[in-house]
Amino acid sequence: MENLIKAAQFILSLSIIVALHEFGHFITARMFKTRVEKFYLFFDFLFPFPNLMNFALFKKKIGETEYGLGWFPLGGYVKIAGMIDESMDEEFLKSPPQPWEFRSKPAWQRMIIMLGGIIVNILLAFFIYSMILFHWGTSSLPLENVKYGFAVDTVVQKMGLRDGDKILSYDGGKKFRSASTVFIDMLLNSATSIDIERNGQKMSIPVPQSIYKEMLAHKKPDMISPFMPAVVDSVYPGKYLAVAGGKHDDKIIQFDSVPIEYMQQFKRHIEATRGKQVDVKVLRGTDTVTLHVAVPDSAIIGVRFYGPDKYFTIVETKYGFFESFPAGIARTWDVFVNYLKQFKIIFNPELKGYKQLGSFVTMADQFSPEWDWLSLWNLTAFLSIAIAFVNVLPIPALDGGHAFFLLIEMITGKTPSDKFLERAQVVGMIIIFTIMFFALGNDVLRYVFKMH
Repeated sequence: MENLIKAAQFILSLSIIVALHEFGHFITARMFKTRVEKFYLFFDFLFPFPNLMNFALFKKKIGETEYGLGWFPLGGYVKIAGMIDESMDEEFLKSPPQPWEFRSKPAWQRMIIMLGGIIVNILLAFFIYSMILFHWGTSSLPLENVKYGFAVDTVVQKMGLRDGDKILSYDGGKKFRSASTVFIDMLLNSATSIDIERNGQKMSIPVPQSIYKEMLAHKKPDMISPFMPAVVDSVYPGKYLAVAGGKHDDKIIQFDSVPIEYMQQFKRHIEATRGKQVDVKVLRGTDTVTLHVAVPDSAIIGVRFYGPDKYFTIVETKYGFFESFPAGIARTWDVFVNYLKQFKIIFNPELKGYKQLGSFVTMADQFSPEWDWLSLWNLTAFLSIAIAFVNVLPIPALDGGHAFFLLIEMITGKTPSDKFLERAQVVGMIIIFTIMFFALGNDVLRYVFKMH
């Protein structure tokens, strides 16, 4: 059920992004009186094979344009008359250019049409972030409010951090954005040292760059997280802790013979005892109760602990309607810059970030297992920025590839031949196809290793 909820949120998010991206091409094409033959959400063929499994779930022609819903739910397209695109339709090349065709328009108009989708994606992200700030505002946990110190994974411990350390800054005083962004801030900024307080003493710990490769491969979201008491907020009916007698507000104090104080300690022991029967002692009011818990192979025992808002002072910022727009611009820019830094990691030969590249499976997995509008809109805005950035890359078949050839044409005054553009489109499709399969292969390998 959780996977279905994730998938539903992902498809809704992608549908919004794709529909508005293609609308950007559509509206700019119509603005310059260029005929748009098709406007499809999702593909009506097996992408990237334009001649395989051609059918639509719904289609209706209005004026010169056929609007439709394709069956392949990972993308969409507009078919602009007189342009070689992902449909690979070359029939128009047999006829002389017509006034309503893309190829008949001035280069500057074609450039605007090509960039229309990217521009709309950026505007979409800006609008979503502005409305998020207006409706929800922001909340963050400052480092100075983390009173129990941090829990650090074994991989992070290799660079010298220890459980209970209070993290202060990095690289001699640079500030982390919040307690939840410590690892990503270190990674994106290639931090070389981290400043901490341990047992009342301040010190600086060097961060070897080689550790980032291992941390990336480890890929756990809670590698560095604020320690929180092991107090149960709720148990899932019928799941393992509930079956053992676990209840709301139980405070876990012992796992077998090991004392427990924090949630992260308890989770580590659960991970280490998959498939075993364990005794968990809890403090229930003034009584000590022993629970006999059967830990499944998945290590998911059906427990939700209290979140940071119960233990820490969360800083909240509210925005008025007009205040939200400049703040939305700042948020969009910040996310774009951080995404650019993430993209650089992919091509870093030492970090080998390309091994973390994921397909649509990875994207869908980022969504909440429960329907969460705030999370959905945040991810939609982020993906809209990511799609805009990827599309601007000068790869044939992407918007950026078309724009690159148009830029050359505008500089040299020479128009590339239709045959050249046709071949470039094929090369671009091969590149995209290769990247897609590589990313999907990464997802498959991650799933296989996770199963073992």
